[in-house]
This record gives sequence, C-alpha cells and structure tokens, in this order.
Amino acid sequence: MLRRQTIVLFTGALAVVAIATMGCSSSTSGVPVSDGVLPLGNWGGDSGAMIVSDTAMHLHIGCTFGDVSGRVAVSEGGGVDVDGSYSLHVYPIAFGPSVPAKFVGTFNGKTLTVTAIITDTTNGTTVTRGPVTVMLGANPRLLPCPVCRRPIVTKRSGVQLH
Repeated sequence: MLRRQTIVLFTGALAVVAIATMGCSSSTSGVPVSDGVLPLGNWGGDSGAMIVSDTAMHLHIGCTFGDVSGRVAVSEGGGVDVDGSYSLHVYPIAFGPSVPAKFVGTFNGKTLTVTAIITDTTNGTTVTRGPVTVMLGANPRLLPCPVCRRPIVTKRSGVQLH
C-alpha cells in the first residue's frame, strides 16, 4: 500500500514538472524583437567594436571601419542585412574613399556576429572583413588600432550612453 501511494505521488509530481516545463519553453530564438532593431550602445569583442545610435551604426573590424545610416533592422529570426559604406585604409593614416558595403550577420540577444562585404570600386574587387563577434556593453580588443569612442545621444529619451 505504501509503495502504491509513493508511485502515485511520484507520477503526480512528474506531471506537474512536465506541465511547468511546457509552459516555460519557447520556440523563439532569444532575439528581442520588441522594436526590431539593434539595441543602442557600445559593443566590443576580439578584433571588433561597434557604436549603435538612433541615427547610425559605426563598425570597426580590425584597423578598418564601416558606417550605416539609420537604425539597423533585425529580422524576427535574428538576421541582419543592411547596406552602408566602408573605409579600407584607416590606420595609421586614413586615406582613400569610402566604398559601398553590405553588412550581414546574426543577432542573438546581446551578441552580433557580422561580416562586411565591401565593393572596392577603386580596385574593382570585392573584399570581405569578418566575421567578427561583438557584444553589447563589452570592451573592444583591437590593439594596436584605435577605436572611435563617442557619446550616443538618443532622440527618444535624450539619454547619453557611453
């Protein structure tokens, strides 16, 4: 009799755990899509740094950098695919024009893995930089290359991020 009560209690406990687990599980990718754009702030990682503001994205990959006007959209699945410009020669002295570029990658929570595909119109070639992974709020590690550091003023709140 005691063994039967133990089995019934154990089975009931398993059912409660199973129901709770199903209620907490989700089929989303972990990408916050509340406003569908990359979060504002400074991002960093090995060989990469990024500044995202209300009006632009500025991305360093090694001793080069690229820019995108406006906010960078993130698809529901976490994909990023946006056009911008890129400067291939910036260190130790910047020279040459900015050329067209496409930035593609995957955003997952606070991490973006991104590749810049640059159309080098001066040499008639395509150059790829990356992929590089940057994390929101992390310090960039780009030695010996300097990283732009500028305050970000958001239009929505007037809050300044550093």
